[in-house]
Amino acid sequence: MVTGTCAGHEPDTGASEFESGPVSRGSITAFAAFYRAEQGRLFHYFRRKVGREAAPDLVQEAFTRMFRSGAYGRVEHPQAYLMRTAHNLLIERARRWHRKERMLFPLDEARDAAVVPDQERQFEAMELRRAFRTALLAMPRRTRRIFLMHRLRGLTYAQIAEQLGLSIKAVEKHIGRALKRCRKVAARFA
Repeated sequence: MVTGTCAGHEPDTGASEFESGPVSRGSITAFAAFYRAEQGRLFHYFRRKVGREAAPDLVQEAFTRMFRSGAYGRVEHPQAYLMRTAHNLLIERARRWHRKERMLFPLDEARDAAVVPDQERQFEAMELRRAFRTALLAMPRRTRRIFLMHRLRGLTYAQIAEQLGLSIKAVEKHIGRALKRCRKVAARFA
């Protein structure tokens, strides 16, 4: 098994575990040289894809998979095989992440409360509009006119003052009175 980090450490190839098996001492040495030659390039590849923190672990996993498969001595282009292994690791990582995101969570009654039916919402909105209309009609005529010029027609305080021959301060007072009445209506429905 290949261990170590991407910061230039020599890999621990675990040669003793493979000396009696089909992997020869020469292939372990050759793989260690391959590791030293390719680990920097592979680290940069993973760093671009997943960031600096996850890259060393993915580099290690890619080399470990290649070594365990025994493909290093059998394939004609080991760099291409290593890059395909790296690409597959990224695919597996993305799939794990998506599976984790789709996990089902138990219903949280406080957070996942039932939705109010549309008909009830429409009825409440209709009542609120009726209450605002009543409040508007109860306002003095000038206050109502100034408020509607500002809210419905989108005129600025200065434009309203100019059209009605008032000071901006007077327009502000009328708007303030109208808003105070609207807030009282809204408070009843909150």
